[in-house]
Amino acid sequence: MQKNRPIENMLNLPTPMNISIWWNGGSILGMLLAVQLGTGMLLSMSYTSDLSTVFSSVIHNTRDVSLGWLLRNIHANGASLFFIFLYLHIGRGLYYQSYLLHPRVWMAGVTIYLLSMATAFLGYVLPWGQMSFWGATVITNLLSAIPYFGSDLVIWVWGGFSVGQATLSRFYSLHFLLPFTIAGMAMVHLFFLHEKGSTSPLGSLATTNKTSFHPYFVIKDLVGFMFVLLMGAMLIYFFPNLLGDPENFIKANPMMAPIHIQPEWYFLFAYA
Repeated sequence: MQKNRPIENMLNLPTPMNISIWWNGGSILGMLLAVQLGTGMLLSMSYTSDLSTVFSSVIHNTRDVSLGWLLRNIHANGASLFFIFLYLHIGRGLYYQSYLLHPRVWMAGVTIYLLSMATAFLGYVLPWGQMSFWGATVITNLLSAIPYFGSDLVIWVWGGFSVGQATLSRFYSLHFLLPFTIAGMAMVHLFFLHEKGSTSPLGSLATTNKTSFHPYFVIKDLVGFMFVLLMGAMLIYFFPNLLGDPENFIKANPMMAPIHIQPEWYFLFAYA
């Protein structure tokens, strides 16, 4: 009975009755993070971080491994779905000024966002296509703008004098570890949130006009899950490469840069 107490507390959490679908973002992000962790671990079983075989290992996983194409499409497009709902979640917090009543929740959320950006960037490098290699080169070179020790920092990150084997191995290790850090920060995010409870669209933390989280909002979240899974299935099965870059189907060539080097869509705000 004691073991079930945290789950009971979560299910019985007093929740404002007037919260809208915009409050579904957190639970949807939790589901998408679990999907990314699961597919990522399965993909790691057939991926190699050796420069001579890394690009061919991705092709092998897509063509030869049972359901490898599906796992890769879920993982690649799952990152885009994750950022779509992450930006919606942040936008909801800004619009309803949730950060005013929950500063610690907000700071934990900002940390999750920064870790998610780092994880997505590291993952984009792993296929070792043209955009992967040159994206890594351009972004890591930004560190050289730091006064005094910027150039040394770039060499330290690379593990050499250019993006190469050491860089790929480090990025792979970090890409594997950071999602678990994100999951830990998500638990901290939830802990701080449950200390005071969710804010309402009116921007208050009043104890009146609240109801138990279960079953009303559990059902509401499940409907949200079904919608996202349907949207993800449409993207994965019918438009799997819609959000990808054609340049990344070409093996990395350090001697020839693409005409236009640009990041994934969820980093375009910084690129502009």
